[in-house]
Amino acid sequence: MRPAMKRLSRAMRASLLAVPLACHAQAPAAVDLAEAWRAAMQSDKEYAVARAAHAAAQPRRDQAAALWRPNVGLVGSVGVATHESETRGAQFSAPGFQQTSGVGFNTSVTSGTSTRWAVAAKQPLYNETRRAEQRQLSTSVDLADLQWQAAWQALMIRTAERYFDLALADETVRVLGQQLDAVQRAATEARDRYKLGAAPVTDTHEAGARLATVRAQLLAAESDVQVKRNLLADTTGLPAGTLAARLPDAGAKRPSPLQPLESWQNEAQSGNPEIRAQVLAAEVAKHEAAKYSVKSSASVDLVAEVGRNRLSGSGDFGSAANSGNSWAVGIQLSVPLYTGGYRSAKEEEALRLTGKAMAEVARTRERVAQQVRSAWLGLSVGAERIRALEQAMHASQARRDATRLGHAVGERSTLDLLNAENEASASRLALSQARIGLLLDRLRLAALVGRLDEAALQAANGELAVSSVR
Repeated sequence: MRPAMKRLSRAMRASLLAVPLACHAQAPAAVDLAEAWRAAMQSDKEYAVARAAHAAAQPRRDQAAALWRPNVGLVGSVGVATHESETRGAQFSAPGFQQTSGVGFNTSVTSGTSTRWAVAAKQPLYNETRRAEQRQLSTSVDLADLQWQAAWQALMIRTAERYFDLALADETVRVLGQQLDAVQRAATEARDRYKLGAAPVTDTHEAGARLATVRAQLLAAESDVQVKRNLLADTTGLPAGTLAARLPDAGAKRPSPLQPLESWQNEAQSGNPEIRAQVLAAEVAKHEAAKYSVKSSASVDLVAEVGRNRLSGSGDFGSAANSGNSWAVGIQLSVPLYTGGYRSAKEEEALRLTGKAMAEVARTRERVAQQVRSAWLGLSVGAERIRALEQAMHASQARRDATRLGHAVGERSTLDLLNAENEASASRLALSQARIGLLLDRLRLAALVGRLDEAALQAANGELAVSSVR
């Protein structure tokens, strides 16, 4: 081996022992997944809308109870009125006068002052429309509770997805940064070899082309980090400049064996918040149709009223005033005889909407079943896939190291070295992505069956690496 080649070989071996890890600015301190989740509960805009919608639905329980309480109202009026009356054949008697028959009475008030007040009360006794409306209101509150639970779980999944998107984007930048350093060394060595006449000019061109490619990939990855960091900042409300996420730890405990797929499917059909919400939405639609059915048209109420009427002014016979007090208590039956077809049209519309709601239940059940199957399959093969990718990463790193040494002694080409560097970087990123996918599939499966809670999130949080830098 020529002296120049020996010096180059020694320099190459030294470079293998000093891979630079600080080629970029120091990353912000990492937050863990639980911290991000707690911040998201206070800051996520979509979750805030769901929280407001849930709060707005709660008064419906009071509305449902109020439908069967008495309604009491006060009516008062004042205005101008005219009243003319004529009575013939009346019987008249008074102290000091003989009883007289065939008497006539005339009264007249023209444009007089009319006043009236009354207090009326109504207590529903039988009203199927109100009963259906009560059930509809109560069911709609239960529906709002389930939608709130679904929004709570959706925020947890959304936060985890954005958190790990940022973690993977950061890892991509780190891996590409290290690959860029390696390719830069290879490009420098190719130029030196060419100057010494120990390598063809094509090596410098290949190294230069790969260097430009990795630089472009790194710029795109750095831009992607900013996008992912801003998305997580939007969710958590934390300053984007302070956010850095942590990857799953390579030594984290493997998940326990899964239940059979059929068990998960059955649990999802009964426990999935979205399915349960769709079932309740169908119930709300059924109650809406019941409000306009024939049996709901009649109603019976207990009614009571006390009031006073007065009319004063002048008329054909001089000044006059009429006044009277009244009260009444009784049972009132109301039966609509003809509404112009309105009730039947409303019932038909509600029945069709009920059919639509039932179709949506079936569609949601099918979609959830597909999602459960996908998440279950991801978990069932996830651990084995990670072990395979770990072996692939170790093999690619060993191949890269061997290729570096082979290149240093002239047994491997520059292109071989560049390909080995690229394969090692790709295998490392694939392994990180698989670990993230396994953890997310576990959270998604728990959400699909209605089990996702803070304990599940804390368990996932416990599997994160201590530092985001790997």
